[in-house]
Parts: sequence; structure tokens; C-alpha cells
Amino acid sequence: MKSGRLNLRISERRLEKLKIYAQSKEKTVTQLVEDWIDRLPSPKIDDSLSTSLPNQSDD
Repeated sequence: MKSGRLNLRISERRLEKLKIYAQSKEKTVTQLVEDWIDRLPSPKIDDSLSTSLPNQSDD
């Protein structure tokens, strides 16, 4: 699987809260973010349209 990188600016307080939560669940922060993203609904794409999602290329 090809990986990308996400840089995120959040407060130190939120970052600490996230790290503590991740540790309590025996997960990494990356795993928590990936789990959250995986729970998002898939965008509905009309088959009659040939446009790609924003910031997506037709590679």
C-alpha cells in the first residue's frame, strides 16, 4: 500500500489528550485517525458523471 503524509496543527492540549487516549486503547495516533477516516461514509458518485473527486487525479 502506498502511504501519504498528513501534517496537522492542533493545540498541545489536544495533542496530549489524543496521545493519552491512543495509549489507553493500545493504538497509535495514526491508527486512531485511520479508524476515524474508515468510518466516514463513502461519497456517492453519479455514474453518469466522469468527474473525479477534488484533489484526485485520473492516474
